[in-house]
Amino acid sequence: MAEVSIGIIAPDNDQRTILQMQVDSTAVGKNVGAFSSFPASAADSIVRRMQEANVEVILVDIPQQDAPTAIHAIELLHAEIPGAAVFAVGDASQSQAIIAAMRAGAREFLERPTTTTSLLEAFMRLNSTRRGPRGSEANGKIFTFVNAKGGSGATTIAVNTALGLQRQAGGVALVDMACLGHTALHLNVKPAFTIADAIRNAPRLDTDLLDGYMTRCVGGLHLLAGAQEAFSEGTSTEAIARIFDLLIMRYQHVIVDASTRLDRTLRKVCDLSQTVLLVGLLEVPSLWSVSKVRDYLLDGSACCAEIGLVLNRFRKLPGFSDSEIESATRTKILGKIPDQYATVVAAIDQGVPVVNKNHSEIARAFANLARTLTQAEAAEKRKPRVGSLFGLG
Repeated sequence: MAEVSIGIIAPDNDQRTILQMQVDSTAVGKNVGAFSSFPASAADSIVRRMQEANVEVILVDIPQQDAPTAIHAIELLHAEIPGAAVFAVGDASQSQAIIAAMRAGAREFLERPTTTTSLLEAFMRLNSTRRGPRGSEANGKIFTFVNAKGGSGATTIAVNTALGLQRQAGGVALVDMACLGHTALHLNVKPAFTIADAIRNAPRLDTDLLDGYMTRCVGGLHLLAGAQEAFSEGTSTEAIARIFDLLIMRYQHVIVDASTRLDRTLRKVCDLSQTVLLVGLLEVPSLWSVSKVRDYLLDGSACCAEIGLVLNRFRKLPGFSDSEIESATRTKILGKIPDQYATVVAAIDQGVPVVNKNHSEIARAFANLARTLTQAEAAEKRKPRVGSLFGLG
């Protein structure tokens, strides 16, 4: 999203400072002027200065003790600077002021106290409206990684496969669906927003707002980070479908780290996926779990994804041939990641994924897995889905 020039009018010094800080924190808003009084006429210097600055958005704070003056200012600004959108800021209890502000020409009413998130969402909605509807076709593919047994390494494999795929093809989003996300730690980034924000705001989510929730990582990978605190709110399948429908409109490939979750959210993501990759270890309990998780995903589900197996920390052992493993788990092996546990742990601690070590054996294994996914995608003739994911395609 392009930078948005913002003007601020707030008589209260503290409120004006807060709005300035929050505009700066959105990373898309640029404060071009902050004023402590309301313009009274078209000849007012505040109007002239905003016209000269080519403001795109004007934030007008409505004080409880002087709402009529603020409403008059909104009407004036709407008439004199028609190219700017006026956003009114006030208390939710000011029902009459809200109605009056919208009638005067305010485009949005933002509840006080405002947040960086609420400002960013309003900017995104404005940008989306001005650009008009998108005609892009939803054609991206979703690949979901799930631990067959806790600690098998789904997050590590999802992160490194996403980076490998980004290098090979570009246009990759990594989505952290774990109940407590760790992908940001692996990538050494500090996300401003997480999947929890996208879920909470799913009813008004569009591609621009979703783009604002993404964290940019080295190499061009985009991350929709996992919840940074335990996220226990109910998640509707409609919210999940909407998020992923928008993701595949924006990205060629979407890699999902589902970690160890086994719930209806996982089932919905898997239903939408091209391929589900169960991450297991070369040991009996883990391979037994692969079979059980596979059954869980297919039992009473609309899942039409291919389900494959990635063997992590792989080393050759007698009595564990590929055919025996596939027979026992009823799952095709799609990748093998060599047993370099110490190297992987050090990479996580440093925030430098192992795939970035170009000539290492483990980096080549992740590159091969990424190629396997894209080759399978090109070769597979998939069953048609019933409609789009959320009717947005």
